[in-house]
Amino acid sequence: MKQRIVALIEDDRSLSDILGAELKKAGFTVLQGFNGEEGLALVESHTPDLILLDITMPKMDGIAMLRELRKREDGKRSTPVFVLTNLEDFAKIAEATELGALGYLQKSEWHLDDVVKKVKETLGISS
Repeated sequence: MKQRIVALIEDDRSLSDILGAELKKAGFTVLQGFNGEEGLALVESHTPDLILLDITMPKMDGIAMLRELRKREDGKRSTPVFVLTNLEDFAKIAEATELGALGYLQKSEWHLDDVVKKVKETLGISS
């Protein structure tokens, strides 16, 4: 079976490294970007199976990246996206959902195992 690719677009490098290590341990190839511009470049060059996307980032935030990603996919493909946030900004979360995000994970409320489990469920991988 082909190894699945997860794009982790998160500007907090410590969190990105910790979550990235956990995803790698679970058998995923992990691509890391630290702002929306890097995230778009990664997604275009590697075609990930799933994207974990922070909302609040420098240069290009997660909403702008998701909007641009959907424009570029133009209905040909719709990469599954989960939004990562510390915000309780339900308008931004609703906007991400309207752009096709499958849901959101509030950083203060999840454990690493929960994220890995959610990724596996979404990609149809049994534990």
